[in-house]
Amino acid sequence: MPFGAPPLPPNDPDATMLIPRISGVQGGNRWPVADPDVLRPYDALATRMMPRITASPSTSFGEGPGLDATGFHAPVEAPEKPAAPSLAKSSSRIAIASLISRITGFLWKIMLVWAVGTGVVNDSFNIANTLPNIVFELLLGGVLSSVVVPLLVRSQDDKDGGLAYTQRMLTVAFVLLVIGTVVAVAAAPWLTSLYLDGEPGKTSSDLTTAFARLLLPEILFYGLFALLSAILNAKQIFGPPAWAPVVNNLVVIFTLAVFMLTPGEITFNPVEMSQPKLLLLGIGVTMGIVVQAIMLVPPLLRSGFRFKWRWGIDKRMKEFGGLALWILGYVAVSQIGFTVNTRVLTSGDPGGVTIYSNAWLLFQLPYGVIGVSLLTAIMPRLSRNAADGDTRKVVADLSYASRISTVMLVPIAAVMSVIGTSVGVALFSGGENSTADASRLGEALAISAFGLLPYALVMLQLRVFYAMKDARTPTLIMVVMTLVKIPLLYLCPVLLSDQNIVLGAMMVNSLTFVVGAIMGQVWLWVSLGNLRSKRVLGVILFTVVASGLGVLAAVAVGWVVPDFGERLTAWIKLILQGIVGLGVSFGVLALLRVDELSPATKRITRLIKRG
Repeated sequence: MPFGAPPLPPNDPDATMLIPRISGVQGGNRWPVADPDVLRPYDALATRMMPRITASPSTSFGEGPGLDATGFHAPVEAPEKPAAPSLAKSSSRIAIASLISRITGFLWKIMLVWAVGTGVVNDSFNIANTLPNIVFELLLGGVLSSVVVPLLVRSQDDKDGGLAYTQRMLTVAFVLLVIGTVVAVAAAPWLTSLYLDGEPGKTSSDLTTAFARLLLPEILFYGLFALLSAILNAKQIFGPPAWAPVVNNLVVIFTLAVFMLTPGEITFNPVEMSQPKLLLLGIGVTMGIVVQAIMLVPPLLRSGFRFKWRWGIDKRMKEFGGLALWILGYVAVSQIGFTVNTRVLTSGDPGGVTIYSNAWLLFQLPYGVIGVSLLTAIMPRLSRNAADGDTRKVVADLSYASRISTVMLVPIAAVMSVIGTSVGVALFSGGENSTADASRLGEALAISAFGLLPYALVMLQLRVFYAMKDARTPTLIMVVMTLVKIPLLYLCPVLLSDQNIVLGAMMVNSLTFVVGAIMGQVWLWVSLGNLRSKRVLGVILFTVVASGLGVLAAVAVGWVVPDFGERLTAWIKLILQGIVGLGVSFGVLALLRVDELSPATKRITRLIKRG
């Protein structure tokens, strides 16, 4: 609520109030210190959640007795409630958990490459390990991540705080997940056949099916994890859902350590389900997902939630169903693109799926640390603002998240295009994997790095549409993206050698997100009006200039590094070029006084001082 505005009525459902501008804050030379959307310095950005007003507040505002630290009169006789964490603090905590999760996730992926290489066995495992995610997304995944949190936030205004609605949603979703899991396991051979298009020797349908039968039960536990995470996030509890994947990764790391110590190897001619290493890998990875889901039960119970089977569909469940149909359409269309992508990869050299999968994970690392943490923290507030029809606040959230994503991700993407090959050789060469395959993985990362910011913007735009209960537009955008993607993918085997098909597929993937980001921005402009796009474009321009200077510095450093052998040289270049490139990029942004960088720099400074 802006300073000086009339007090909110006692029953106003909006528990979030804008904090007035702090007196004495001076504007920057090149950029204003305060966001013009919300008149608040960037490092706080009006994210403090004030207690809901339960009694009539005083009718006067201004300096004088009775004011709290923010300049507001405290609600009369209202019980004090702890303020919810700010967006910046929540994002930073989630970012730490996400970073550790990504690191441990990469560690077990690297261990798998060391253990079995990037050939047929790893391709079979990767395809089978993707199937639970695909089926889960088709059942509920996209719906859970994009619609459940907004609806749960709205249900908190019920007399019971949304308990009955949450129980009913859990009941319906759990039954659907169980049925879907059973059907998927039974249909494993048919599912794997959709994704294989290689000649015998390049792929193994029998081995892929064997892995699929062991991994497809993950569908149920992916669903439970997503459901419980949504409930906790709606309650402003972000820690446990952020840290649970770390434990999952540790379980898989332990599994792979035992796998590498176990004698023998996985054979696929013929495939026998009783092979110890096959069973160890499949069951161990599945147990990681089981543990990940179970870990959320204690914090959910501590929050006061109790589950009860509750059957039937109320009015909001029907609303949920209408949104879900469009989101399922979105997922289905995206999976068509993924299916074509996988079939094109399996038509090339063995290992294409594994190289693509690991390059994609590396590509997502910066987004996973910055973008996911930002979206997770901003979604409840964005959902509340959209539910209240406050377009100005929705635009403010969108603009702020876009600018922060730009400032943080563009320099990383630019440097990634320089050090990509070094990353591949340093991390993935060794064991059963050759330096040539590791180098190709790094090249795939470098050639696709330009799509990092568009990818983050697409994910942000989707959340805005879903918060506004518009599930139709994202589906239509995905249709266009897929129509662009499929012809380009089919051109890869025609124009490229079998060895380089994976490089073309990664580039096509990034190009598709560029198309999606442009379409989403235009559509949001039509829906919301002025998006403060000039400010976003200005930040992009400054960031591109700074990133270009960072790239030049990184390339220059790479020229002076002598040859110490392929892997050692790759590690030296990775460290030196990364530090110099990012240092120059963010240093230039700091000199240009781009205030969107200030939340990160202030927190880094605090950590250094504490250290």
